[in-house]
This record gives sequence, C-alpha cells and structure tokens, in this order.
Amino acid sequence: MIKKPYLLLALCLTACDQPKTVQKFEGYSQGTTYHVSFWSSQKNIDAMTIQKAVDGELKRLDEQLSNYRDDSAIEKFNAINSTEPQEISAEIVDLIAKTQAVSKASQGCYDLTIKPLFDLWGFKGEALTPPSPASLQQTLSQVGFERLEILDSTHLRKKIPNLKLDLSSIGQGYSVLQIAALLESQGVDNYLVEIGGELQTLGKKPDGSTWRIALEKPLSGERSMHKIVSINQTKSFAITTAGTYRHFFDANGRRYSHILNAKNGEPITHETVSVTVFSDNATTSELWDTALLCVGRKAGIEIANQAGIAALFIEQEGEMFNEFSSTALAELKTVEIQ
Repeated sequence: MIKKPYLLLALCLTACDQPKTVQKFEGYSQGTTYHVSFWSSQKNIDAMTIQKAVDGELKRLDEQLSNYRDDSAIEKFNAINSTEPQEISAEIVDLIAKTQAVSKASQGCYDLTIKPLFDLWGFKGEALTPPSPASLQQTLSQVGFERLEILDSTHLRKKIPNLKLDLSSIGQGYSVLQIAALLESQGVDNYLVEIGGELQTLGKKPDGSTWRIALEKPLSGERSMHKIVSINQTKSFAITTAGTYRHFFDANGRRYSHILNAKNGEPITHETVSVTVFSDNATTSELWDTALLCVGRKAGIEIANQAGIAALFIEQEGEMFNEFSSTALAELKTVEIQ
C-alpha cells in the first residue's frame, strides 16, 4: 500500500583476516534499492553469479506483483472488468489468501482491494486530491475483501467488475523471502537480504558476531538511527517496518498519511507513527506491520497479542517517541533492542 520507511543497516565486520568474508552487492528493483550481504561456511560462491540470479528473480517478481507497471500480472487482472473467473498465478493467489486472515484480524482496516481509494486520493501522483463525501462513499463500494472470491489455487473471481488489488504492502517482504530462498538453494548459509528497508537474515558474520540492524528514527525530514537490533540466532529472522513519517501530503494545514483505513476510506489519524514486526520470514512480518499500523497502537497491541506477533509500536508525542512492545516481542529472547 505504501513504500516502506527504511531500516538502516549496520553491517560492520570486526576482523580483516578472516578465512571467510562477507560478499556484497546492491541494485535497484520495484522502485527502490536492494542490498545483499552473504557468505557460505561450506563453499566459495561467486557474488556475480549470485547477483545475476537475484536480478533475474527480482525481474520475475516485478512482472508478477508490481502495480506501477501496466504489464504486470496483477495490473492485467485489475484491468479486467468482469465477474467471470480469471486465471492468475498460484503465487498471487497464495499471497492474497495469507493477507485475508490478517485483514480480518485488523477488522478490515488493512485490505488489498484498497487501490481505488489510493487512486481517488491521488496518492499515486504528485498532488493530493481530498475527495468529497459523495465520491468517497461511491469508491468505498468498490473496496472490500468480501468482494473477491478465491476459486482455487490459480483462479480468482471479482464479485464486482471494477475491483482492483494493490500488492505494494506485501511485495517487498515477499520478494525478500524469495531472494533468501534463492540464496539458500545456492548453498549460502549466512546472509542479510534487504529490499526497500524490509529484510531477512540467516546465520551470522564470519567472525561469529551477530547481524546488527539499525532502526530508523520515525521523523520526516531527517534520517537517523533510533535503535540497534542484534539478532542472536542462526535460523532465519525477518524485520520489517511500516510508518507514516516518510510518505504523506500536507494540504490545507493538515498532514495526510498514505496509510488509508479501508473501512472508512480516510487516512489514519492516530499517534502511532511506526510499527516494526519481527518474525521468521519477511512475508509474515510485512503482512502484519501495515495492518497493525493501520489500527494503531491501542487496538494493535491487543491484536498482536492475540495473534502472537512480536511488534514494536512507536507513538509520537510532540518531540517525544514512546515505545510499546507486544507480549511476543517482550518474550523474544533471541533479539536485543538497544
């Protein structure tokens, strides 16, 4: 639904004569940047070979999931104004199915069918266009997961012909997970993969130290470190963040967040400015971060506790930032946040 704020990466090696070294490469994909750091404890792996494979997979994912290109699979689906069954990739159907459960937990605040509302508000363009009450209500009639039917693993049906899906709130996290799987298939057993601030790690650095991640302070107009996260486990671990502080419009003396509540079609107005979610894969984390940000800290803490989600909520009060942790995060022993 939005471009995510960045997690700043702290990837400093502490020795210069290790038998293994971290290899790195970076590039551009899905309208943002990506970074991959990796090494293998079992064999030597060429970074250029890995990068070629990663770029190929990112290109494939872009062709499936990206709403900014008219020729992507999801935009071709959006362009069909019909209530007849439509064939689409099992990959997209599976993502939608996973998202429906999270949308339900958010009581419909988070919903992939929200694309007509983004278009109405002008969030995809250069200028905000706050809608009239009448146009907002008319557009809300085009929104809602209950208006989409999953027929089987490769077929969807729109219950209204002009239903449209926006996958931008899950595309980067899912892509991180797919790139992580690609690395593991090539024999990489230690990595950090990041796309647009969403990331996943496995293992440790060659000197045995942990991957360390810097969480960004949720302030517009500057980019600085807020917290350092040390990941004290060797199995896969993901961190993603959704925030209101990077993508917004100021109009008529009011700030409008890019996070829209799909129930009323309005930008959220509560004090929660970011939610960071910690889990074993980046798809799960990104599914939940936007949903929990949408409902805000007060309802979000309860939802996260019921679902067992490790989440860090940050609220802004003047120049102060107040932090709130879900029960699962407070009990997470393998992560240190400083």
